[in-house]
Amino acid sequence: MTADLSRIWIGGRFVAGAAGTRPVVNPATGAPFADAPEGSVDQALEALAAARAAQPAWGAKAPLERAAVMHRIAGLIRAHADPLARLVVQEQGKPIAEARGEVAGAAEFFTYFAEFARRIEGEILPSDAPGEQIWIQRVPLGVVAAIIPWNYPAALVSRKVAPALIAGNTIVLKPHEETPLSALYMARLMAEAGVPDGVVNIVTGAGPTVGAALAGHPDVDLVTMTGSVPTGRRIAEAAAPNLVPVSLELGGKAPLIVMEDADLDLAVASAVTSRFMNCGQVCICNERMLLHEAIHDAFLERFLAATRALRLGDPMAETTDLGPKLSLAELEKVERMVAAAVAAGAEPILQGGRPEAPPIPGGFWLTPTVLARVTPAMGIMQDEIFGPVVPVMKVSGFDEALQIANESRYGLSAYLFTRDMTRIMRAVQDVRFGELYINRIGPEALQGYHTGYRNSGPGGDDGRHGLETYLRKKTVYVNWSGRSPVALMPWGG
Repeated sequence: MTADLSRIWIGGRFVAGAAGTRPVVNPATGAPFADAPEGSVDQALEALAAARAAQPAWGAKAPLERAAVMHRIAGLIRAHADPLARLVVQEQGKPIAEARGEVAGAAEFFTYFAEFARRIEGEILPSDAPGEQIWIQRVPLGVVAAIIPWNYPAALVSRKVAPALIAGNTIVLKPHEETPLSALYMARLMAEAGVPDGVVNIVTGAGPTVGAALAGHPDVDLVTMTGSVPTGRRIAEAAAPNLVPVSLELGGKAPLIVMEDADLDLAVASAVTSRFMNCGQVCICNERMLLHEAIHDAFLERFLAATRALRLGDPMAETTDLGPKLSLAELEKVERMVAAAVAAGAEPILQGGRPEAPPIPGGFWLTPTVLARVTPAMGIMQDEIFGPVVPVMKVSGFDEALQIANESRYGLSAYLFTRDMTRIMRAVQDVRFGELYINRIGPEALQGYHTGYRNSGPGGDDGRHGLETYLRKKTVYVNWSGRSPVALMPWGG
């Protein structure tokens, strides 16, 4: 399929964006390579109406029928893995090897959640009266509005759409305005797979217009969003007057703690991968390293050597380790953070920045920076960087590391490298983050639960707990006695 990505998907029809078009920039070149359709507020509302009209029939299907459609979607994603991965690279900038992994994950979300066709369970409880039972069913919410960011423009489509579909919901999804093409490509695959009209709708457009219209509409049963803390707050505020439930997966400031008994080879390799994958643009990235004083110097020597060995290059090349930042605005944000840290006393022990000879002229290239002599209160230790920069601190022991790790307004992911089972169990108990990785790094597993504490957002994705977000409970009192239920109750007389 040569996908026509010039139209959005509403009610089973591919239509032009009523707000015109928006250029999509290739981060590797800094130049536009395509024009994406720009949806309007009216089209967002049209999509919600289409989703509402389609939901009763979709929700009434047997879960196995819904799963069959989802398996076809997964198969088509796998069949189109190469062009979809290349599109991810073009609009987002990650290396092609990482893009292939993202697309594989996009397919796996549909396969995994399709398996819940026989696993959405209810409960049967005894009544207080004879001749009666109490059933608690899990039923569809109805219409889901989903808003996704730019760092995983294909996988996050699946992460929202797949659980919504198996639960019997319909959905309107808005991709990020800077990376809309992967979602539009996947819309073509879903249509080819036989998704009924209106069950899935993909509407592009700006957050303050289209996104706000979706989040603030009263005829929405769930708003689910992955993205930044400021955007999450605006979405929660928009949904609040309608009392619509909101699931937010927001930013992170993951500490990576390495104790003196850790396997240094494993810890160093993990720290490098976790910090620099997708040019550091991952919410669970290693955002601050806390190193025990006994291994601090040895760890840093290896970490710096491995970081210097990373190959900055054309993200379409198989040998590239580090691609460009998404945009000039994102690049400049990271530069400001580094400059502020240095002004506050941080020492660049690896000075990165814009390369003199970039792999491709015009792109948003940034080489890694490692900062020492930081303190816990510095902005670089408190604010999400989302780029190839990492601050490092020396700690005297596990208690100090634990204290610094927890002193954060974020609470998404944390990492610990140690062989000491006592420390491991203390971390399980005392690390105040939604995800804790011990002697390993992400990505998170499909069957896990990706959730955060504090400013990392109320809500989460993945696994059966993520699926619960897309279901509501209905309690049914079933009386077959032929007598008044009140008379059957112990207090009914």
